[in-house]
Amino acid sequence: MTRYVAIGDSFTEGLGDTLPDGSQRGWADLVAAGLAAAEKQTIQYANLAIRGRLLEPIVTEQLEAALALDPLPTLLSLNGGGNDMMRPGSDMSSLVGLTERALRRCADAGVRVLLLSGADPSDRLPFGAMMRRRGEMLTESIRPFADRFDLTFVDVFHDTEIRRAGYWSPDRLHLNAAGHRRVAGLVLTALGHPTEAHVIDPGPEEPRRVLAEARYYREHVLPWINRRLRGRSSGDARTGKYRTWVPIPTA
Repeated sequence: MTRYVAIGDSFTEGLGDTLPDGSQRGWADLVAAGLAAAEKQTIQYANLAIRGRLLEPIVTEQLEAALALDPLPTLLSLNGGGNDMMRPGSDMSSLVGLTERALRRCADAGVRVLLLSGADPSDRLPFGAMMRRRGEMLTESIRPFADRFDLTFVDVFHDTEIRRAGYWSPDRLHLNAAGHRRVAGLVLTALGHPTEAHVIDPGPEEPRRVLAEARYYREHVLPWINRRLRGRSSGDARTGKYRTWVPIPTA
């Protein structure tokens, strides 16, 4: 039986794919359901990801909690570093080193790893050029780990389709439901369960307007800056949404 645990930040928590009850779904939940359907049996699933988390607590606190699950996971997905990249003076080599140590820890524990590079949000962000440069550097630095650790690597960062505005939430930083569906398709295919990646209607991109841009900065950029100045995170006092194994049935 597959026992799949996901660790990471808002990307893996599923922020932006909001269900009617207000809960967040996301690509990892969709992958868990896809694995159950493909394997034609109930699987076990846990999701320890927390929005706003830097990579270090992901590969220490979350990883150790994941490897402490009983029984041990058979598959662990890891993504992180996006929040680090938005901070001044972020050291990409340090993020690569943290990732490598986490992968060694999983290898020693005998847990198969699914490593992802996050989607590239840079086209519509005020600090987009910096984000793309750092994301490119991190993605290319972790790519060789696929062969070194015999893991599955999914390069979402270079998926050009998902860069289109229609895959992103109003904050332009988190994927929406369509974006999470696309990532889930890419992941399931990489895991050996061919799934057509979700594609939205290729309609015209919405033009940027002055009032809309001003509202975007007021509602999304300024609150983010304010949290940084106060040393706060959107994930403060939060825990992973599935901290123990939950059964995911075939349908």
